[in-house]
Amino acid sequence: MFSTVRYFIKTSIIFLLLGIVTGLYLLIARYYFGIWHHPDLISAHTHIILVGFVMMMIMGVALWFFPRPEKDDKLYNPALILTTYYIITVSTIIRFISEVVSSCLTPTEILKFILTISAIGQVVGIVLFFISMWGRIRSVGSHIREAKGEKF
Repeated sequence: MFSTVRYFIKTSIIFLLLGIVTGLYLLIARYYFGIWHHPDLISAHTHIILVGFVMMMIMGVALWFFPRPEKDDKLYNPALILTTYYIITVSTIIRFISEVVSSCLTPTEILKFILTISAIGQVVGIVLFFISMWGRIRSVGSHIREAKGEKF
């Protein structure tokens, strides 16, 4: 397993831990103290789990397991993959923190702008990752067995 894969997977686990601690806080506050939290805090919890954990785990495992890029693959670029890691990680952290802050305060224009930019960063990072990985989503031998009529 190479370093970029480890970055994706280990970061996703850290985001999972942050997400389950946040979820535990939300549950205890609601059921034991009657505190119903602001939708932005629930959104922060959701995004740290879904983008931070689930998407980054999927991307790390895809990077690890998918076939190597073909020699003439113009889309796959290891430097771009590492860049997408940083874009998604930073965007997810900023979004989480901004939504937590937004749940406690009246959102200012600057906070709304930061939230929007961080959400755009998540989208751009994910899209760039899968554009770069597109050529690696291919059969490696199974197309021969399918041509012979084998069913999977």
